[in-house]
Amino acid sequence: MLERIAPTPASPQTAQVTRAEAGAGVRAVVRLFSAWELSEEDACDLLGGISRSTWRRWKAGTVAKVDRDLAARLSLLLGIHKGLRYLFTDPAQGYRWIRKPNQAFAGQSALEVMRGGSVFALERVRRYLDAERGGW
Repeated sequence: MLERIAPTPASPQTAQVTRAEAGAGVRAVVRLFSAWELSEEDACDLLGGISRSTWRRWKAGTVAKVDRDLAARLSLLLGIHKGLRYLFTDPAQGYRWIRKPNQAFAGQSALEVMRGGSVFALERVRRYLDAERGGW
């Protein structure tokens, strides 16, 4: 006879993002994208193709529901920022790094890789930075 499996608490992958968490993540990414000097088009692309009107609302401080895909993107982008802060003592140098060609990305910049649009492109840059700082 099979043993009954008790339900497990929500994992980070299945848990809902609270309004407060969504707001904090969005505010941080809006500031990050400003430091990275991203265009509106790049910002929307990196966030999975959100509309320009949504991006403008976010910049104005209004955040609605954030789904799991968008929450994952926010997390990866903030992880990329964290990795850059560990690697560069000068924050401006880290902000510029995303536009510089990189041999690890076949001569593309991290921004060009991330513009690929998929969450996996963001994850690729995040993993590279984690490996560079010895965080694996």
